[in-house]
Amino acid sequence: MSNRTRLIALLLFLMAGLLAAPAFLSAADYAPPHQKPGPATDRIRFQSFNVDLAGESLKAGSMDMYFFSLKTEEARRLRGTPGITMYQAPATSISLLLNPAPAPQGELNPFSIKEVRFALQYAVNRGFITQEIYKGLAEQMVAQVGPFDYDYLTVYDQLKQEGISYDPDLARQMITAAMSREGATLKDGKWQFGGRPIQLKFIIRVEDERRDVGDLLRAQLEELGFSVAPSYKDFAPAVLTVYGSDPQLFEWHLYTEGWGRGAAERYDFGTINSMTAPWLGNMPGWQESGFWQYQNEDLDRLGKRLFQGAFKDQVERDQIYGEMTRLGLQESVRLWLATIVNSLPASDKVQGVTQDIAAGPKSIWTLREAYISGKDTLTVGHRWVWTERTTWNPVGGFGDVYSNDIWQNLHDPPLWRDPFTGVPVPFRASYEVTTAGPEGKLDVPQDAFRWDAREKGFVSVGGGVRATSKVVYDYSKFFGSKWHHGQPITMADVVYSIYQGFDLAYNEDKAKIETAIAVTSRPFLETVKGFRILDDNRIEVYVDYWHFVEAYIAEYASPSGIVMPWELLAAMDKLVFEDRRAAYSDTAAQRYNVAWISLVMPNDSVRVRRALIEMRDKSLYPDKVFKVGGRTLVTPEQAKARYDAAIQWISQRGMAVISNGPYVLARYDPPAQFAELEAYRDPTYPFKPGDWYKGSSTAIAFESVQTGEVKAGSPATVGVKVQGPGETRVRYLLVDQVTGKAVASGDAQPAGAGQFRVELSAQDTGRLALGPHQLFLVASSDQVSSLAERRVDLRAGAQPQATTTGAPVATPTPAKKGGFSCAGPSLPRR
Repeated sequence: MSNRTRLIALLLFLMAGLLAAPAFLSAADYAPPHQKPGPATDRIRFQSFNVDLAGESLKAGSMDMYFFSLKTEEARRLRGTPGITMYQAPATSISLLLNPAPAPQGELNPFSIKEVRFALQYAVNRGFITQEIYKGLAEQMVAQVGPFDYDYLTVYDQLKQEGISYDPDLARQMITAAMSREGATLKDGKWQFGGRPIQLKFIIRVEDERRDVGDLLRAQLEELGFSVAPSYKDFAPAVLTVYGSDPQLFEWHLYTEGWGRGAAERYDFGTINSMTAPWLGNMPGWQESGFWQYQNEDLDRLGKRLFQGAFKDQVERDQIYGEMTRLGLQESVRLWLATIVNSLPASDKVQGVTQDIAAGPKSIWTLREAYISGKDTLTVGHRWVWTERTTWNPVGGFGDVYSNDIWQNLHDPPLWRDPFTGVPVPFRASYEVTTAGPEGKLDVPQDAFRWDAREKGFVSVGGGVRATSKVVYDYSKFFGSKWHHGQPITMADVVYSIYQGFDLAYNEDKAKIETAIAVTSRPFLETVKGFRILDDNRIEVYVDYWHFVEAYIAEYASPSGIVMPWELLAAMDKLVFEDRRAAYSDTAAQRYNVAWISLVMPNDSVRVRRALIEMRDKSLYPDKVFKVGGRTLVTPEQAKARYDAAIQWISQRGMAVISNGPYVLARYDPPAQFAELEAYRDPTYPFKPGDWYKGSSTAIAFESVQTGEVKAGSPATVGVKVQGPGETRVRYLLVDQVTGKAVASGDAQPAGAGQFRVELSAQDTGRLALGPHQLFLVASSDQVSSLAERRVDLRAGAQPQATTTGAPVATPTPAKKGGFSCAGPSLPRR
């Protein structure tokens, strides 16, 4: 796995009425169907079903689960249908991406003007989107986090005081001032520059409600004087147009993005970097060589500090996060619109569903445990199984939900996110963290090694090297087992992955070919100070990284995803960097007019097989990579055995996907939109049904809010009752309705089990003018990483009245008890 893919994998995003919250479902609520190694069911078939026909297909028994969110009206119609469970989860976020590139001489791109971009924040009617288009099955967003994200609490006061709301008149005033200053003129209600109309190319997705969202935004833009040329596209052509082109070619000006959430997240560092900071390669320009690049040194500096753990405590970390959020709003290259509550139906006969609080039943945990009694096959429906942008390679591919939703069942990650707390936990590797951080340092042993791209080998770090933290990883559960093609998983697979990441980033010839991957990998790699192999199962990693939660140190320092055997990675490296017949990334593939390598496609699999045959027949293997600390990790005989096994696998299956998880990819048919997975039941596989089941967590929600009289200049108390797991907390913010500024904020005082008091002092209420004001409440828990939010309208006066408005926001839960990606929380394109 490349470090760029690894970083993005770590990025690896409700209903307007209160949803019923089930009691916590534990392993005791699940009865495994057998105790054989591998998953619960023998076979899973992924098949494409049109979203408009999904409900009827499910009722007819053509499929057992649907992994693409139903449209709102269909979800409402299907809810309560006998035999169907409707799982709901805030698994999708939508945003509006703007092209900020400067136009050629004599032309004007309105979105190159920061003030115009920010003005659109007030032109977007998020309330209409969430309440009318999504019929209440969505919540408004103005930043990269929303009401279902734990870090929403970090910036809650800040976002409320920003006061961003639908105000088209204000937007018009701001746009008029900015456009006029740049020399544009408004003629017959339309903006012109140099005597020619300004036309905006708007890429609008069509598979879901984003078509309606796009039409709404187009109408709003036209009301502001812009001429808009809409282009309605499916996933693949839309993604190619936007992310595969140089922004300065202006194939697009706006795009309705969608992002899938693969796992819960407690302390975000990936999403905010990916969605605001250019360095990670997800802002216009994509860090691709030859493209115009959006640049922001402040966001890059702060983003790298957050990513690299360069803070002394949680307070400083939260300050960095808040400042990045402020700058991201100020720049407004990406406007956030809403978090969508996905409606994911399934047969009520399906057992073993884990309900991740972010991804819902689409989590990595579910299909390993899911089964229907008396059946050996599950059919999982999706909008697509394959698109023209679906690419299966672990270095520069797996960028869409369609490949990821299948791939996550084929491999076991070393660590993953707990489905409820969002904190990294061991999955197939264990670890031990030692840290001197945030301010101290550990001595790195002289015999620790790093890859030297110039010397083309691993070298000792020598004396005087120091690092903040050390993590020892135990891969016993990997190394005691086999890859799907029958070869043992060994330390050589970890070491090759380390070499691959460092050499791609620091070998100048490779970095020129895969520029974006190289550039975005270096901020991580520069913090890695050395490795030591301790024994057959353990490796020690030294990094300049610290976090107040040690599990995040373990996740950060993880040296390898152990996703594919070394010989497969070596064959792909040969094709990309030696033969120059393929590329890892889409942009490199376009630039060099070669295949964007995908291991499920016949032509690419043939190329990989030929590379393996050549390496075998010429006795070529990366011997320098496997010479570490006086040890040789792979012999020529072992390399040949690996080559033979991989060649035979590809010849028999017509695909080059080899991994180590509970399922094997048996069939993949792009024209038929079909994939079939078969259970991997090798006796050395370390897991069996019941090992992955997590069930579901109790939702956190407000039960009641009680207010007495609020008289300006007198103390007042608001009583709050909350339900939820673990230790709960309530934060409050009192906002003056006139000025939009905070009058008071803080933590409510505990007053018994689930009970809290918001105590407003005489000084607090004395700042209130007579009339209405808003008290915002947010509840959180140490056992779930989602939040609950409520707004209370207060009236300050001699005879105050208080009424609760707005609906409580709760963690989505399934309609019946039964039990929620990185890859870590992933945000693959949707």
